[in-house]
Amino acid sequence: MGLFDDFSRFLETRLEEFLRSNPHLELQAIEEQLKEQEEDTLRLILDIQKQEKKLQAEILSAAQEIQRWNDRINKAKAAQRLDLAQAAQERQAALLRQGNQRWGQMQGCKERIEKAKELYRQIQVRRKEVRAKAAEAATRPTTKTEPNWDTRGWNQSSNYNSFNAADPLEEKFQRWEADEELDQMKRNISR
Repeated sequence: MGLFDDFSRFLETRLEEFLRSNPHLELQAIEEQLKEQEEDTLRLILDIQKQEKKLQAEILSAAQEIQRWNDRINKAKAAQRLDLAQAAQERQAALLRQGNQRWGQMQGCKERIEKAKELYRQIQVRRKEVRAKAAEAATRPTTKTEPNWDTRGWNQSSNYNSFNAADPLEEKFQRWEADEELDQMKRNISR
């Protein structure tokens, strides 16, 4: 893993240097991260809402079971079957505990939903701020007169696979590097 870690650190360092020298792109990268966080937060809210709905259904089911066992308690008492009434009361108590647990879990879900919604709102505000700063940075006049070749590919979507041998730029570099090597070999032989 040492080689991978070294390469990873190298890439991180190069990316940081690149973004520092191109602040508008750094803002775009931050905005993309915020967009991902926004989407993740929405998914989290939906997941918690699903949990809440499931708990509501379980609470409703428990309430129906509690009512059913309450009727059985009354029926057993009326028939003087205190042994059955006692067992039914214990079952009803267990269902009440279970229902209370589900109720507490549902309240926890509601709190988590509210916190996630607040986080979502904060992310949206931050994203708007970053978008405004990025727009401002993009409209600032640059001191460079030559085209900004090192940032030209940043906003373009990649239409090649970096591991694909059919990459035209890779082929050009390979040809150029081979030509350079051949020229060097010729110079070495002619000495």
